[in-house]
Amino acid sequence: MAEINRRQFLRGDFRGQRTPLRPPWSSPETHFLALCDRCGACAETCRIVVMRDGGFPEIDFSRGECTFCGDCIAACRTGAITRPTEQTPPWTLRAAVGTSCLARQGVVCRVCAEQCDARAFSFRLVVGGAAPPLLDLSACTGCGACVAPCPADAISICPEGART
Repeated sequence: MAEINRRQFLRGDFRGQRTPLRPPWSSPETHFLALCDRCGACAETCRIVVMRDGGFPEIDFSRGECTFCGDCIAACRTGAITRPTEQTPPWTLRAAVGTSCLARQGVVCRVCAEQCDARAFSFRLVVGGAAPPLLDLSACTGCGACVAPCPADAISICPEGART
């Protein structure tokens, strides 16, 4: 536990509230840290997996979206990333739209919806203004396709229930 707290401090997470975004189908964090040998094989197979925080893999949605292809699972030799069944969801990550969203500032923008294959974004028309995005969390897969293209850097992907 002290190791986790030290890592949180070193990455600037003084309150211990930042949860690293691990590859899909990763074990729970404590178990993941115990199993992962930091070999980097998952990062070699996926453009959005980067090695951070002491050499552990994290997802970087600024590099693209997760297609849930499973290449990271195939590359992981320790079992830190594994899919118990075909029905096991990849994670509980979902998109969150922040206050810097252009549409919420009165500028017409629908980039998030244009990128979302799951059709999790919709817009309720507003008379005399820009329609703000509405996010259907039950449709959102947390793939991150909406993150990098957002011109206002207003979208983040975070664990369900930890909305920004």
